[in-house]
Amino acid sequence: MKFPASREKDEMKEIERQCDVRRGSGAGSSRREILQWLGMAGASSLLPHGDLLARAGMPAALTGRIDIHSHTVPPFYTKVMEKEILATGHPLPTWTPALHIETMDKNGIATSMLSPMTRVVQDSFSDKSERARKLARQNNDYSQQLVRDYPGRFGHFAALPLPDTDGSLREIEYAFDTLKADGIGLWTSYADKWPGDPVFAPVFEELNRRKAAIFFHSAPPICCRALQPGVIDSVVEYDFDIARAVVSFLKNDSFRRYPNIRFIFPHSGGTLPVLANRVTESLPEKRSEKETAAMMDEVKQLFFDVAHATYPAPLSALTKVVPVSQILFGSDYPIVPYPVSAGPLDHFGFSESDLQAINRGNAERLFPRLKA
Repeated sequence: MKFPASREKDEMKEIERQCDVRRGSGAGSSRREILQWLGMAGASSLLPHGDLLARAGMPAALTGRIDIHSHTVPPFYTKVMEKEILATGHPLPTWTPALHIETMDKNGIATSMLSPMTRVVQDSFSDKSERARKLARQNNDYSQQLVRDYPGRFGHFAALPLPDTDGSLREIEYAFDTLKADGIGLWTSYADKWPGDPVFAPVFEELNRRKAAIFFHSAPPICCRALQPGVIDSVVEYDFDIARAVVSFLKNDSFRRYPNIRFIFPHSGGTLPVLANRVTESLPEKRSEKETAAMMDEVKQLFFDVAHATYPAPLSALTKVVPVSQILFGSDYPIVPYPVSAGPLDHFGFSESDLQAINRGNAERLFPRLKA
């Protein structure tokens, strides 16, 4: 089905605009990589997916993808980040709830799971910081209101004021008992610690008791920021920190101690799929085939979204480590335009049933309330 040239031209301009915003925000997107996929598949096959569904009598809100990895840019966050934005010259991406919904509809996204932007609550705040607690509560109230205002279109991973244990335990109670959040959104590192560190055990014990889903977003640790002049952290360190976070759980036997938690990691696992065999062979103290296999089984039970990592290399590596049942669609919108992830995924070569599982079915198993 071919759409009018004028419409394709307008949509191409919008993608380029989003790409320019992403590059300006320091996230490292390339206009060329987006246009390569648009040129390969045709703009009409990638962008107006929601229209195609509607023309076939299937509303996108009921049949489209579940995006496990997307963010809000709420007004309070813009205010918090104002000084840093002025200092770096990297503006935040343009975002409003209405624009998010509109863009979802254009790209066949049924539901977006919202998680906090980096530094809403992270290591820039001291332990037991009232500011961190306040920001976590603001974020969670704001996001859950969107879930209520747009039924079926949004889900919510609540922020916690880690490394504040007491504040985090109170926020877990509020997030699940009052807000009815879908899960918790954490980062792959906090200052010089990774989430498998025993210092975080009380928080994960409570999340295990509640059988929570946890979405981890990449964040560079203090050790590895701005290592190379002119190379922003998201280019390399974000993907390495995913591996560090998983290793922290494996090293401390945390996946076994918290069997009820559903762990979700971003970006096709970053560098983890390439390092997985080396890690599982090296970490076990007894270094036996049995122990190595058992540790690899722990990795195979984790979930991974594919945001900005559906290119042949990272996606091929991921599928060599985990089954399709553990792979989820993610976009990283509004930081990354939808076609960056959706285009390569659609043309990777998955069977129709596997693609349906990645796009929707696997997320429905994790979050039954989202079932069409």
